Amino acid sequence: MHDPVKDSFWKRANYKYRLSLMNEDTLIEKWHVRVSRLSAVVVLTLCFFFTLGILAVLIIFTPIRHVLPGYSESIREQLVTQTVVVDSLSTEVALQTQYIDLVKQIMLGDVKADTVQPLDSIQLLMRQQLLEAKAEATEEFMAQYEQKEKGNLQLFSQHSDVPVTTFFRPAHGAIVEHFNATHPNVLIQTPQNENITSVLSGTVVMTTFEINNTFTIVVQHDNYVSIYKNAAKVLKSVGTYVEPGESIAVASEQPLSFELWHHGQPLNPEEAIVF
Repeated sequence: MHDPVKDSFWKRANYKYRLSLMNEDTLIEKWHVRVSRLSAVVVLTLCFFFTLGILAVLIIFTPIRHVLPGYSESIREQLVTQTVVVDSLSTEVALQTQYIDLVKQIMLGDVKADTVQPLDSIQLLMRQQLLEAKAEATEEFMAQYEQKEKGNLQLFSQHSDVPVTTFFRPAHGAIVEHFNATHPNVLIQTPQNENITSVLSGTVVMTTFEINNTFTIVVQHDNYVSIYKNAAKVLKSVGTYVEPGESIAVASEQPLSFELWHHGQPLNPEEAIVF
């Protein structure tokens, strides 16, 4: 059965109206259209959503969105971020420009060689100053080794009739590389922190810091010169007079390199010293 109320609603909704455009003077119809209430609602709804879609596209893809309330905060954050990026790029460009200018000066020879100090030299100088600094711990360490060697000095003083050419052993250890024509030294593998002693009485004439983080000590005797390399610490300063068997340095992890020279000629230490 049909509902009279429902049928009446759909009839009214679908009832056609004629909309005409007429000339006011001649009353001649120029244009007309038949529209129902339902079709008018559908057309208006479609127009509304179409307009809404166009506005959404304009807001999303055009600068119009910048004038909307609440969007300025996001714009401010973006401006701050872009400003930071621009500053970083400016700094990077400035550094690159300075680097290129410096390279050009070096290639053109505008930079003097003696004004440039190698980084290795600076590091070695800093290490040498650090290692040569006499801290309290170093002083105590040196004092302990001095005390340890007093027995050797007393023994030597009791045998003053020993010839001057009797050499003391430079360090306790095993020879791992012998003297030959290619290198005028012997390598002695010693325990770490072992005493390095003067083979004869003489004066320390040189102490140098090497690139392998060790020290070299040179002692001048009457007719001999003894050279001790790969030492971890130096116990005597330049100009100090040392007795035979007196500690002058401390061995490192590396083998002790020992050389003995007589009147400018290298000698085989194994022929003069009992190791």
